[in-house]
Amino acid sequence: MAAHAATEETAAPGGAVPVTGERMRRVLGAFCTGVVVVTAMDGDEPVGMACQSFSSLSLDPPLVCFCPGAASTTWPRVRAARRFAVNVLAADQGGLCRAMAGRDKFAGVAWTPGPGGSPLLDGALAWIEADVERELPGGDHAIVVGRVRDLAAGRAARPLLFFRGGFGHALAS
Repeated sequence: MAAHAATEETAAPGGAVPVTGERMRRVLGAFCTGVVVVTAMDGDEPVGMACQSFSSLSLDPPLVCFCPGAASTTWPRVRAARRFAVNVLAADQGGLCRAMAGRDKFAGVAWTPGPGGSPLLDGALAWIEADVERELPGGDHAIVVGRVRDLAAGRAARPLLFFRGGFGHALAS
């Protein structure tokens, strides 16, 4: 078995390289993730936030999880709704993802209410509607577990991916 390749981040024998947030971001940026938008209704107003830390958690019971940042101003509104939708974005929805980081997130965004009322974004590859089941502390993020209530696949297209700090998409097979 070959040893790992030496890098500028490899510690000298007996030494340690500090694990900083910047180093974590750079190294873990090599892990490609899908991009989703988590949506909910705050009264009559749709709210949403882009998220790349989303995963299926369990098939039985049906659970998903995502990790909003502790500084998020949207997550408390989603938490208060108790129900949310995860919208899996397609490669051509990078602009929609960037809009969810702005102030007027739903300006010009087409959506329909899901079976449980959460906003389902037009053009998403899939959607999952879930209830907040549990929230756990996770450093500078929260770990949110949601119980899936309904889900469906949408259009057939390539997914929007996040890799090394930017958007990309999967190559066609």
